Amino acid sequence: MTLQQQIVGNAMQMAVCTLNPGQTVYCEAGKFLFKTANVSMETRLGGPGTRNAGGGAPGVGQQGGGGMGGLLRQAMGTAMQVGQRALAGESLAFQYFTASGGEGTVGFAGVLPGEMRALELTGSRAWFAEKDAFVAAEESVQFGIAFAGGRQGMSGGEGFILEKFTGHGTVIIAGAGNFIDLNPADFGGRIEVDTGCIVAFEEGIQYGVQRIGGLNRQGIMNAVFGGEGLSLATLEGNGQVILQSMTIEGLANALKKAQGGDKQGPTGGLFSTHAG
Repeated sequence: MTLQQQIVGNAMQMAVCTLNPGQTVYCEAGKFLFKTANVSMETRLGGPGTRNAGGGAPGVGQQGGGGMGGLLRQAMGTAMQVGQRALAGESLAFQYFTASGGEGTVGFAGVLPGEMRALELTGSRAWFAEKDAFVAAEESVQFGIAFAGGRQGMSGGEGFILEKFTGHGTVIIAGAGNFIDLNPADFGGRIEVDTGCIVAFEEGIQYGVQRIGGLNRQGIMNAVFGGEGLSLATLEGNGQVILQSMTIEGLANALKKAQGGDKQGPTGGLFSTHAG
């Protein structure tokens, strides 16, 4: 069953989902807004990316076969998934919503002012998103954690941990500010982006991190005065890329300045000081 959903609002959007009887949608803990009385809510540690004990297709809340050994494998799979999410700094639990006795409605939202987007997975390509972008998805969508690699993570900061979505169905993501859709193939096959501006991209896009300039005068000027730090994210290939106009770091710095807690001089960058 296709998830019926509507993105509403402007500066702080919400996703309002209509569930058919028996249909289930899950969200990351903390993204739920409201539901109708005929929609049940259950919090689970086990996520939709956990394979059942019999080695079959991933599912939500499945009871794997194989007796005690099957239960042990299922428990180990759940523990590994929870451990991955803890390492990535993600919420440890998912909340599941199921309609019964007729159509039900449930609403979700992100945690920052900005846009939301519903992505339709067909099973042919996975989607990757930055940490905390996930809001909600159909039960048939598997959620996982992907690591971009030690070298990229050390140099790229935010680019180290990615959320990965596979399977069939609708997944809803959120970001800060406004979204823009790009395809690197339309720009010579490669674009370079502030690491905090990436929201999501299709499988087939190669993600990397590169240093801005060298250890020379211009490289130091970029790092100290440019506000971008030492690295940029690189996206190469042919596929959809979603960027956001606001970075979480930029929003945090603006709030600090408004509260008088970030005493930045005209140089900013490495010379900024935090009072308190």
